[in-house]
Amino acid sequence: MIQEKRPGSPAKVALASFIGTSVEYYDFFIYGTAAALVFPKIFFPDASPLMGTLLAFATFGVGFFARPVGGVVFGHFGDRTGRKKMLVISLVGMGLSTVLMGLLPSYASIGIAAPVLLTLLRLIQGFCVGGEWGGAVLMAVEHAPKGKKGFFGAFPQMGAPAGTGLATFAFMLVAGMPDEQFYSWGWRLPFLVSALLVLVGLIIRMKVDESPAFEKVRQHKQAVKIPAIKALRTHPREILLVAGIYLSQGVFAYISMSYFVSYGTSVMKIPRGEALEAVLAAAVVATVLYPAFGALSDRIGRKTTYMIGAAAMALSIGPALWLINTGDALYFTFALVLVFGLAMSPAGGATGSLFSMIFSPQVRYSGTSIGYTLSQILGSAFAPLIASALYASYQSTLPLFVYMLGVSIISIVALMLVPGPWGRRKAALQDAASNHPSKSSSQAAVKSGQLGHVKA
Repeated sequence: MIQEKRPGSPAKVALASFIGTSVEYYDFFIYGTAAALVFPKIFFPDASPLMGTLLAFATFGVGFFARPVGGVVFGHFGDRTGRKKMLVISLVGMGLSTVLMGLLPSYASIGIAAPVLLTLLRLIQGFCVGGEWGGAVLMAVEHAPKGKKGFFGAFPQMGAPAGTGLATFAFMLVAGMPDEQFYSWGWRLPFLVSALLVLVGLIIRMKVDESPAFEKVRQHKQAVKIPAIKALRTHPREILLVAGIYLSQGVFAYISMSYFVSYGTSVMKIPRGEALEAVLAAAVVATVLYPAFGALSDRIGRKTTYMIGAAAMALSIGPALWLINTGDALYFTFALVLVFGLAMSPAGGATGSLFSMIFSPQVRYSGTSIGYTLSQILGSAFAPLIASALYASYQSTLPLFVYMLGVSIISIVALMLVPGPWGRRKAALQDAASNHPSKSSSQAAVKSGQLGHVKA
C-alpha cells in the first residue's frame, strides 16, 4: 500500500514561492531599469543616445531567448526529480549572474569585452528565470487547499510586481547621487545587494516540502521519460494558447517598467527619481491586488477573471499614453498605476492557477514553462526595443498604441480558445481533477461529464 506524504502548510509554501520569485524577478527586472538608465552610457558609450538605448534594450531582449531552454531543462528535471530542487538551482544561478553584472568593468576599461560579458550573463539570467516561474507556481497551486488554488497561485505571481518594486526602490536609493558617482559605482550597488536577497530566499526555499502532486506521480512511478517532448506531443495547442494568453501581460509589463521609464526621462524630461517613484507606486498597487484577484478567481472562475484583466489592459492603453505625453510626473505615475497596477492585476492574479490546471501533473512543469517562455520570446523579449524603434521612426506614440492593442486582442482570442471552464461551478471540478495522473485537468473534467453538476 502506498503511503501519501502529508503536504506542508499551503501558506508556508505560498510565502516561500512569493519570496523566491520576488528575489528572482528583482534580479531580472533590475536589468531592465539599468538598460533604461545606465547601460547606454556604461557599455555603449560610442553610440548615439538613441542607438545606445536600442543596443541596451537589445541585450535586455537576448535574455528571453535563453528562457525556453531554461524552461525545457528545468521543466524536464522538475517533472522527473521534483519541483523543489529546480527552484533552488534557478535561484542560485540568477543570484550569481546578477552579482557578476554588478562587478563587470565598463566599456572604457576593457572595450568590447564588457558588452559581450554583459550579454553572456544576461543569457544565464534568462536560462535560470525560464525554470523559475513554472516551478514556483506549481508548488503554490499543488499545495493549495480545495477551492483556493486561485488565491495561493497568485503568490508567486506577486513576485513579478514585488520584484519590480524592489529593483526600482534599490535604484531610487542611488538615483539621487551626482552623475559621476552614479555612473561610476552607484548603479552597481543594486546588483550586488542581490547576494543578500538570494541568501534569504534560499534559506526559505530549502525548508518547504515537495509538491504533493509530484509526490503522487513519483509514488505511482508515472514520471515521463522526456516530459518536454510528451508535453509538446500531447498538448501542442494548449502550449501555443498559453503563449498567446500571456502575450499582452508580458508586453505590457516590460513596456511599463522599462520603456516608459526611458521615454519619460529622455523624451518627456521627467526627473529620473520621479519616474522611478511612479514604477514603485504601480508595483505596490499590483502586489496588493494580485492575491485579491486570485481569490476572486476562486469565486467567479479563472478564465472569467483573466478576461476582465485582458479587456482592462486593452482599454487602458489610450488613457495611459495620453497621461504620459503630458510630461507631468504625477500624471506619469497615474499612467503606470493604471496599466501595471490596476489593469494587469486581474490577469496577473489568475495566471498561476489558470495555466497550471491545463496540464497533467507529469508534464505540468514542462508544459507551463514552455508556453510561458515562448510567450516571452514572442512578446516580452523585444517589447521595449520595438517601442523605442516605433517612436524613433514615427515620432509619435500612436504606433505604440496600435502595437499594444494588437497584442491585447491576440490574448483575448487565445483565452477564448484555451480548454477549461468559465465560472466557479465548472472550475471546481477542474480543481478536483488537477492531480489526475494521466490527463490534463480540463480533459479529466470534460470526460467526467459532470461539469454542470459540481457544487460550488
